[in-house]
Amino acid sequence: MSAWDSLTYFPNWQIMNKKFSTEQLAFSAEGLIPAIAQDALSGEVLMMAWMNKEAVEETLSKGQVCYWSRSRQSLWRKGESSGQTQKLVAFRYDCDADTILLKVEQQGVACHTGRRSCFYNQVDNGEVAELLPIETAPSVLYKKKEK
Repeated sequence: MSAWDSLTYFPNWQIMNKKFSTEQLAFSAEGLIPAIAQDALSGEVLMMAWMNKEAVEETLSKGQVCYWSRSRQSLWRKGESSGQTQKLVAFRYDCDADTILLKVEQQGVACHTGRRSCFYNQVDNGEVAELLPIETAPSVLYKKKEK
């Protein structure tokens, strides 16, 4: 599935002859913008992370999703330590240009807890239910690579 496939579903869309620039995005004062990763085929929301200008540019140029790690203060190439990569299918941003939607092909699990999605907690009548099982133990995901 590519970004062009959307034209099949929305034939009245017009393709704008406008070059994209990261200057069109509304980054926070810290230089960050939230990015939501969504499975391109199922529509399942997988995770939310932050991107900076460099992460956006790398994601668009390489086709592999790259985020900004606030805890490490460095680029975080999804899957670089776990092998659970995200291939970019479509890059969208909202009407205010302050949130990114990444339609991705997820390889493996998206969540560091070993679940398919980070959105596995659901609140019903004040009670929390875990909706998704752990598919891969975090100890397996993040084991030290043998040299």
